Amino acid sequence: MTLAARQARWIALVVPALALAGAYASQYLGGLYPCEMCWWQRYGHFAALALALLAFVAPPPRLWTAFAGIALAVVTVIAGYHAGVEYGWFPGLTGCTSDVKFGAGVDPMAAIMSAPLIRCDVVQWSLFHISLAGFDVLWSGAGTAAVFALLLRKK
Repeated sequence: MTLAARQARWIALVVPALALAGAYASQYLGGLYPCEMCWWQRYGHFAALALALLAFVAPPPRLWTAFAGIALAVVTVIAGYHAGVEYGWFPGLTGCTSDVKFGAGVDPMAAIMSAPLIRCDVVQWSLFHISLAGFDVLWSGAGTAAVFALLLRKK
């Protein structure tokens, strides 16, 4: 396996791992609950991470790395669509989601009514007018480009 292919394999592993770490940190440490489209992005990152891990243990590693790169490309498209919905460029497919917590002795109706309602078309947090979905486009897109640029590099 060439150096470039090994680098691609590591990028395919690190990009979704850091994206998921950031997503869960923003949720559990920052209080930003994911909307439905955020979950779609997470599912893609989970797939990319699993495929990248396979590239370390199953032959042929270049094929699994390429599959992880494809999963990152899918995440980039989903994140791009989500960012477009947030910025009002096009309508979303879903309206919202909620994070209902049921516990012992808790009135289910009260839990439903007090749960935060997270809309996919509202930016919860941004930096320099770029939402988290926008940052995911940049991060996953750069990861996708790097993985395939390295895999296509000649010896």
